[in-house]
Amino acid sequence: MARAPGAAALAFTVVIPARYASSRLPGKPLADLGGKPMVVRVCEQARASGAARVCVATDDERIARAVRAHGFEALMTRPEHASGTDRIAEAAAALGLPDQAIVVNVQGDEPLIPPPLIAQAAALLDAHPEASVSTACHPIRDAASVFNPNVTKAVLDARGYALYFSRAPIPYARDAYAAGGREPPADLPCFRHLGIYGYRAGFLQRFARLAPSPLERFEALEQLRVLWHGYRIVVAVVEDPGAPGVDTPEDLEAARARFDPGSDSG
Repeated sequence: MARAPGAAALAFTVVIPARYASSRLPGKPLADLGGKPMVVRVCEQARASGAARVCVATDDERIARAVRAHGFEALMTRPEHASGTDRIAEAAAALGLPDQAIVVNVQGDEPLIPPPLIAQAAALLDAHPEASVSTACHPIRDAASVFNPNVTKAVLDARGYALYFSRAPIPYARDAYAAGGREPPADLPCFRHLGIYGYRAGFLQRFARLAPSPLERFEALEQLRVLWHGYRIVVAVVEDPGAPGVDTPEDLEAARARFDPGSDSG
């Protein structure tokens, strides 16, 4: 149930999946950002969110050693997981979390994720007992993002629950895009999905047993498995998503600039 006013602060666990393998940036979690590995910077943001526990779930001993060397918890998980959510499910079971415990999945390549966003994902799920998953999105207005297949779009209902996620430009503004136009209308409810999720530990175990959906396979979006099987995802619309994650060498250089010891952001 939702927390009553004046109740104790919500206790939640952050689990950070971190794999060494990466097609574009091998060893990405260990990339140096201002003297610390990227995954440790993510841990610091998670700790600042007020999480009761922060744990990195990895399949690589090098990552685990780096995390522990900086005073954070690391858990070894199986290497063959098909998705980060499956790795989170294994970690939640190994941590012995009760079914109603809230687990927030923070990606290991988000060293600048705003701590309040992490806390918000946990609080949103706590406030919506009918939801199995919480996540976040933010409005997008530029045509480049709307039509970029690497930008996942979210479509919401009137109560803030997800109707669908897609790499396609949805909702599709038929009249505005007629005859090849690409400028989205100013009032188009188009949202970019942010890769953060809150789960209840019990649902994570159910998710791990759910069959992948055709939608998930074609869109390459694992959250569609949740919707396909009839579970609900509640979505917060935020105005400040923070800096983007690190997916490319250019992203890595931009993140390094933010953590430069000579700057004010390190």
